[in-house]
Amino acid sequence: MASEGQQEDVITKMVVISDSLLPAEVAISAYKITSDVVIKETCYGLMITGKRSEVNRLAEELRNEHPHKIFIKERGYPSGDKRRCRANRGGGPRPGFHQLKEELDILPDIAKGLVLVERGFTPVPQPRPKNIDVDRFKEIINSTIAEGDAQ
Repeated sequence: MASEGQQEDVITKMVVISDSLLPAEVAISAYKITSDVVIKETCYGLMITGKRSEVNRLAEELRNEHPHKIFIKERGYPSGDKRRCRANRGGGPRPGFHQLKEELDILPDIAKGLVLVERGFTPVPQPRPKNIDVDRFKEIINSTIAEGDAQ
C-alpha cells in the first residue's frame, strides 16, 4: 500500500484462461467484482490495469472463482504502451506473443494436473532417457552421410 501523500503504482496483469472458459465470461465476472480497473478482453483472456491493490484483489477473486483455469502474470508494460504497440513497430506479432502461444497450448494439461494433485494423485516418476554414446552418434551420422552420397 502507498503511504499518505504517495500515489499507489498502476500495474497491468494478464489473466490467461485455459480451455473451456471464454474471455467474455471472465470479463463479466471481473466487472461484477470491481469497476475501479480497466479491463481489456484479449484472445487469451484479459488485461487488467489499475492500482496495484485493486488489480491484485480482482486477480485473486477471479482465481478463486476458477482455480484451475485462470493463470495470472504481471505485464511489464501497460496496454497501448508505445514500446510494445504493433502500430508503432510497423505490425507483426508483438514481442512475447510466440512465448504466450506456447504457454496457452499447455495450459489445459497444467489445469488437469492441478485437479489431479488436488484430488491426492501423486506424479509417477518418469525414467530419464540415457544419452547416446558419442562414438555411436558419430557412426549414425557417418552412415547417414554415406547413404545420402549413395543416392
